[in-house]
Amino acid sequence: MKTGQSNCLIYGCMGLGGGWNRNPLTPNDEKTAHEAIYAALETGIERFDHADIYAYGKAEEVFGKVIKSNPGLRNKIILQSKSGIMLGKGPDNSNIYNFNKDYLIQQVRGILKRLQTDYLDIFLLHRPDILSHASEIAETFHYLREEGYVKQFGVSNMSVSQIRLIQNYWKEGLVANQIRLSLEHSMAVDIGVSINTSMIPYDSGLQGMLEFCQINNMAIQAWGSLDRGLYTGKPHASLDRKELETAKLVSKLAGKFNVPENSILLAWLLMIPGTIQPIIGTTKPERIRACKKALEVKMSHEEWYELWITARGKPLP
Repeated sequence: MKTGQSNCLIYGCMGLGGGWNRNPLTPNDEKTAHEAIYAALETGIERFDHADIYAYGKAEEVFGKVIKSNPGLRNKIILQSKSGIMLGKGPDNSNIYNFNKDYLIQQVRGILKRLQTDYLDIFLLHRPDILSHASEIAETFHYLREEGYVKQFGVSNMSVSQIRLIQNYWKEGLVANQIRLSLEHSMAVDIGVSINTSMIPYDSGLQGMLEFCQINNMAIQAWGSLDRGLYTGKPHASLDRKELETAKLVSKLAGKFNVPENSILLAWLLMIPGTIQPIIGTTKPERIRACKKALEVKMSHEEWYELWITARGKPLP
């Protein structure tokens, strides 16, 4: 376990705002957001992750109400949001992506208004827009920084080559890539051991991602870090053999270290070299507070590999 990780966790705000609908915010939505945010702060979490699409903007809106009611809060947190996904704008209600300068600037202004803040600490491009031009992205970043809207920039769900292209024009560097990474979805780790083997490759743009981020001082923000309770909350009868064996091992290690089971999943992520920042998204205060225990777990080399191989369901080469 790396040291100095007390604020490596990120609270993901996708679950705030009362759901993915157009209903107005309710007093209960505000109460849920307030309790979740302050449980995160009590846990030592200072980073909060948003996106303009979460709950159709209501996640940011309800967070903004909490900020407004607590004037000193903004200076105590690192606030980030994402943009670039246009929900349901394609055929058959498909999503499309848009990194055009005017669109992103408009979205950032809307984000700031909903969050009731003057600036974002970090702004992330949400998913790759195939029609985007890296030079225009750099121009957009420059404008947002010069206007004081954003301090730093990053990306989400991007490959090494896509990041390199942006960095070729944006010389200030990117601070994070937010990708799905967890014990169950370990593709970024798996690919590191498929070299020179007959294993079926599934690059998915992740080849060299862990090493690239270390070299470039980029954090990997791991969304889906708790696998939606796959190993920690679902009835064992609903699991297949591989999932069941993994759940039992997670439970065994949780008992050994006297921590909640979720803490084992987070501790596994935190042992990966580089700056790994797991995102947790539960709105239940007790579950948020329990995640802090991950920082106390000192898993052995062998235990880390046992978890990984069990979740993979097949041995390493």
